[in-house]
Amino acid sequence: MLLFLILGLTAMDSKTLNGERRHITIKLWPPSQNTRQMLVERMTNNLSTPTIFTRKYGSLTDVEALKHAKQIEETAFESATEHYEQEPDGDGSSAVQMYARECSKLILDVLKGGGGSMIEENEAVVDEKEEVIEEKKAVIEEKEYVTPEVESDVYETFFDISKGQRAFIEEDEAQTLLSPLKEPGNSYTKICFSNRSFGIGAAKVAGPILASIKNQLKEVDLSDFVAGRPEGEALDVMNIFSEALEGSVLKYLNISDNALGEKGVRAFGKLLQSQASLEELYLMNDGISKEAAEAVCELVTCTDKLRVLHFHNNMTGDEGAIAISEILKRCPSLEDFRCSSTRVDSEGGIALTEALASCNNLKKLDLRDNMFGVEAGLKLSEALYKHEYLTEIYLSYLNLEDKGAIAIANALKEAAPSLEVLEMAGNDITAKAAPSLAACISSKKGLVKLNLSENDLKDDGSILISKACGEGLEQLKEVDLSLNSLRRAGARMVAQAVLRFPEFKLLNINGNFISDEGIDELNDAFKDCPDKLGPLDENDPEGEDFEEKESGDEEEGSQDELEARLKSLDVNEEE
Repeated sequence: MLLFLILGLTAMDSKTLNGERRHITIKLWPPSQNTRQMLVERMTNNLSTPTIFTRKYGSLTDVEALKHAKQIEETAFESATEHYEQEPDGDGSSAVQMYARECSKLILDVLKGGGGSMIEENEAVVDEKEEVIEEKKAVIEEKEYVTPEVESDVYETFFDISKGQRAFIEEDEAQTLLSPLKEPGNSYTKICFSNRSFGIGAAKVAGPILASIKNQLKEVDLSDFVAGRPEGEALDVMNIFSEALEGSVLKYLNISDNALGEKGVRAFGKLLQSQASLEELYLMNDGISKEAAEAVCELVTCTDKLRVLHFHNNMTGDEGAIAISEILKRCPSLEDFRCSSTRVDSEGGIALTEALASCNNLKKLDLRDNMFGVEAGLKLSEALYKHEYLTEIYLSYLNLEDKGAIAIANALKEAAPSLEVLEMAGNDITAKAAPSLAACISSKKGLVKLNLSENDLKDDGSILISKACGEGLEQLKEVDLSLNSLRRAGARMVAQAVLRFPEFKLLNINGNFISDEGIDELNDAFKDCPDKLGPLDENDPEGEDFEEKESGDEEEGSQDELEARLKSLDVNEEE
């Protein structure tokens, strides 16, 4: 299972550090000290964390795992070096294979021995051949690792070349890096070519290899794989990959971070049109304009099984959003939709929200950083009444204002009983919307994270929110009320509310108008758990309302008044 890791690392050892293109002759042996250390770290992890083998034989402590990993690596390195010295004219690939094989066998020996003395003789595995067969059958059943034959290594199903320095890949290096995919009987079902820029020569190497294994592939990540290439070359590379993978039956496809535009989307046309079972599609940071969105709508036709659709950070605009809304209408199984930072205004927001009404299985919705406005917010609230399965909703920076926020809070109160994350930062929400927000919050007993930062709730609004947070939200771990013009009294109430919960992790009330005395109170309240209070370096004590009372007696009277107001508050109208 370590063969690909070592091949990839040794190939990287042989590359130029600045990623420049050049033809190279690669010697895979010996590996660098850095490669050997990375392998020790990987084996330490394999010995000490849950895997199919540690579940069967038991895992080691971190200290024991590191000790054995170093012994295993040294033994395997010596054996592989002896082998390499017998074929000095070779490229070292057979030594690498022996190195990986020895490491894999010795890991198994250590686990079988319960962390006792390491068995260094390879015959131990041969003597236990029947047990190895049973283990490998179990591997196949769990679909975590597979192997073509009993005597061979246990191969991983995930082929990943994204680690390491971002760099160009040309023909020679592609031949080496992709060689595991050419091995007969390999069982790779997931590939990740992200973070490595393919030129036309490398693409011509990759194309036939991918075509030969496309029927076994289930997940393909081609994000950020043509960075720095001229447009013409990038489009040719996309076409080669698209044709090679056409007809594959993928569940997951990620073509983000490629500056696609309409031309790029159409370059992937054959691949996109051939997908009938796609469950996850990612088109983030791809220059998805109106025309590109329309191309996606045209080419991605089989969406019945689509569960995840992400369009983050594009220049989609209203007309592009209208095209995306047509896709949404064909996604009855959609569970996770992201269309954040896409320059969508009111018209496009309304189109998206109306289409979302038909996505009744939605669990996660992220529409952050668009220009929806109040009207689109009201339309969104109408759709939310139908989403009983929502667990996460991100609606920050949508210009919702009080009217939109109140409508959405009222809808969420009636729907989404299992809501865990609620974010509505930066929406010009004032204390006027606080009663509706508080009623919604107090009804969500499973709420884990609440973000209402960059609004204008002030003390009156924060008091209501504090009371809501303190009403049985035992799962609450994070609250953000930064930049809300809170003063000393409001900050105190929020702190008192969240400190009731032993599992609470972080309160952010930075950037408010809390007095120096109020800061001292907060630090004192969190003295036993200072890590639960976020930084207060951007607080502005001079920004407090001039009417705030300064004397001790008056402050105490103000506090009594606040507590009296709290007792009379009813944030859940149905209770």
